[in-house]
Amino acid sequence: MFKKPLLSWNHQFKVPHPAPRLNTSLLRSRLKLKSIQSHTILKSHHAPAVALLESAGIRPGGLRAHAARMLTAGFTAGTLILTPPQSLPVRAGLPSSSLTLFSSPSDLQENLSFRLQSVLPPRVRPLNQTEENNITQILHDTFGIHASARLEGNKLNTSYGLIGAEQHLPRYPGDSASVHGQFIGSGITSGRGAWGYFAPSREQMTPDFYEKEKYYVAVQTMYLPDWQVRLAYLRDWFKHRKVLIVNPQNGKAIIAVVADAGPAASTGKHFGGSPEVMAYLRRQDGRARGPVILFFVDDPQDKVPLGPLEYNLEKGLPLPPIT
Repeated sequence: MFKKPLLSWNHQFKVPHPAPRLNTSLLRSRLKLKSIQSHTILKSHHAPAVALLESAGIRPGGLRAHAARMLTAGFTAGTLILTPPQSLPVRAGLPSSSLTLFSSPSDLQENLSFRLQSVLPPRVRPLNQTEENNITQILHDTFGIHASARLEGNKLNTSYGLIGAEQHLPRYPGDSASVHGQFIGSGITSGRGAWGYFAPSREQMTPDFYEKEKYYVAVQTMYLPDWQVRLAYLRDWFKHRKVLIVNPQNGKAIIAVVADAGPAASTGKHFGGSPEVMAYLRRQDGRARGPVILFFVDDPQDKVPLGPLEYNLEKGLPLPPIT
């Protein structure tokens, strides 16, 4: 007589699976980004109401952050995630193909440094097309901005080289290092930058001009093979051109503008950075120089502000969509 086979032990007794653990780091990151986006949208549509709340010490977008603190304190919140996560917080070694959320600037910098060093050559040199494309993708994944070695058909002789410390630039006739605020000891150049003064006089200075001098770089336009042939066009194209500079050894990234030409090839350096740029990048050793990536930022509507990128994110800058 045919006997039915006995069920296996696993079939006879259902073994309960452990409940999925709540990823509080991911939740905190997503809530923080939602807070920034909500605050930006609300401010653009209801500026007077937002101003009234802020004057009372209330940040309209802060409710989500409060919810995140409650959750990490032990409240059950699995059902509060309204949308499925698109990507996990990236740690060293984990790839990313879309904009990633980070719980802190240090996490972002750690991940960016790891990914950049995995595609960069061991020593500075002009990058090939594949390397440039890989870095463009990494920067887009990390910050949601479009930055590349070539923009509108223009590029420098190298986008991966040594940067050295520069002095302050005269912002207007009669400017002096003593009124530059920070890094007075860096001094000020004796002549104007390659593109002249930022303003004809101190009275005509604007916040935008102050920011451009504060976050400026010098690039070797004079060594471009077609510089003399296309001088009028290239001179205007490079003037105050927005760039992204990254220290691949620590992941620190900053937005600056081209405001001077140099340094000379005899110095062994490829770029120059303002005192503020160099201090933020921590790109100074005994010779005040070190390797950086310098890519052009495609920002025709001028939405990406100058300065450290981690600060820009904290200010609530809405990130461009991934395309």
